[in-house]
Amino acid sequence: MKTGRSLTDLATELERQAAMKKDLMVPAKRMSSVTHTSGQCNVMVEEAGGAVRYPLNDTACSQLAKRLDIPFSYFKRMRADYPELLDQNVNGWLRRNAADSYLLRTLDGRARAFLSTRYRRLDNFDLAKSVLPILQQLPGARFESVELTEARLYLKVISERTTCEVAPGDVLQAGVIVSNSEIGCGTLRVEPLLYRLVCSNGLIVCDRSMRKNHAGRALVSDDDAVLVFKDDTLEADDKAVFLKVRDMVQAAVSETTFELISEKMRKTMGIALVGNPVKVVEVLANRYALNEAECTGVLRHLIEEGDLSGYGLVNAVTGYSQDVDDYDRATEFEELGGKLLALSGGEWKQLAEAA
Repeated sequence: MKTGRSLTDLATELERQAAMKKDLMVPAKRMSSVTHTSGQCNVMVEEAGGAVRYPLNDTACSQLAKRLDIPFSYFKRMRADYPELLDQNVNGWLRRNAADSYLLRTLDGRARAFLSTRYRRLDNFDLAKSVLPILQQLPGARFESVELTEARLYLKVISERTTCEVAPGDVLQAGVIVSNSEIGCGTLRVEPLLYRLVCSNGLIVCDRSMRKNHAGRALVSDDDAVLVFKDDTLEADDKAVFLKVRDMVQAAVSETTFELISEKMRKTMGIALVGNPVKVVEVLANRYALNEAECTGVLRHLIEEGDLSGYGLVNAVTGYSQDVDDYDRATEFEELGGKLLALSGGEWKQLAEAA
């Protein structure tokens, strides 16, 4: 499993971000685009104290383009080659959409998300404050990997007392992953996690999960004013969501859930990869959009492990996740391991016999 930061470092950064973030609901008529010749996009917002410039990161740029129905490939081309044209496009559509408002999420004076006013804020600090005590109470709880990326918060916890042996000396432990995005890059999710002791691989089971999307009631705005949100505006609704998270955490590491997932792992041991291993990985790559470097990495793990079975392929995928620099992408490979467990017999046959 990909190593993250320490729990202390995570808590410190969550507290810092909670103090430095600011959320604004901005009428389209109160904002404009200003793009620097360097390609840095900014939005100017007419706040109560005067105009404030917020540089946009790539996520906010893509969301701005989506909100205004500007193809992002064209947005990036204008940003790089013709910044003035980009501003003309964005400002023109903002004027056309003058009756609309948008949720602008900022951190450290930079715009990190450009969202609909229906976006439901579920913030990482509040989630962590609610769920960490629950995770700490799991039997033999061990925080195996925690991280806060630009896109998501991840809490991956193992319950050391819930174990099984799928083969002599090959022990699996039950776990759970809680993840959330504050910037529209995914739902709040609670999912079972399998941890393989012999190689520290983690596997996320996506088909037995809770997912809470960030859609909510449309926020009511003053057509002429920029509203700054306070942290207590959604506390009551948050508590209901976090109670559901508590229940799902307990279900994710239950003996019943663990036995079902472990049995799926055992069954992959009986799937022989009788085809060409290179072709097997190519079929996998085509199905799940792996790039060339990722294909090479998965194939290397498959060959080095020397287990040409479905079980070996699952472990090659999750093992490769530890080599991936980007934590978000590494977690996607842990999820891919879980997706392989959910394949039908026919889908496994297509993989196993690739030639």
